[in-house]
Amino acid sequence: MSLTIAKWTLDEYHQMIAAGILDNRHVELLQGEIVEMSPEGEPHANKRIKTGEYLSQLLGNRAQVRPAAPITLPNRSEPEPDIAVVQRLDDEYDQHHPYPENIFWVIEYSHTSLSKDLEIKTKIYAEAGILEYWVVDLTENKLIVFREPINGDYQSRQEFTQDEIRPVAFPDLAISIEKLLR
Repeated sequence: MSLTIAKWTLDEYHQMIAAGILDNRHVELLQGEIVEMSPEGEPHANKRIKTGEYLSQLLGNRAQVRPAAPITLPNRSEPEPDIAVVQRLDDEYDQHHPYPENIFWVIEYSHTSLSKDLEIKTKIYAEAGILEYWVVDLTENKLIVFREPINGDYQSRQEFTQDEIRPVAFPDLAISIEKLLR
């Protein structure tokens, strides 16, 4: 006997949220499946917050840094990355979460969710055409950077533990890797 998993559309997921069905549940929609999110430990939360503040200072008015907020993707996914760096559309985000064309890059801080972030989310973000995806591996204390999404997969994967990185969308911006990992 094989199991058939019910897949949800973005509209159905939004209806469940509006109806309160998912209240008090820390979930996200990934490829049509409602997935429980791991609880956020102290180091994870602290690093996410500090990185959000650091990036906001560096970017100024060039982009909006959205911590732990949903993004809407066409592949039946509405993940909540730890940080999404997006276009400043202000009131437009009252109508919808950022779409792929609004997103410069996303960052996930990973400890217990590392396999999900490196396997499932990498494919979801690449398939949606997110130009750049960073995973901060809290276990190994390194930054893993994915770039060049083609046909649902990233063509480039690099790992860093020091120096600086320049985002694809802002090549003039030098970001300290040590500050991301601290």
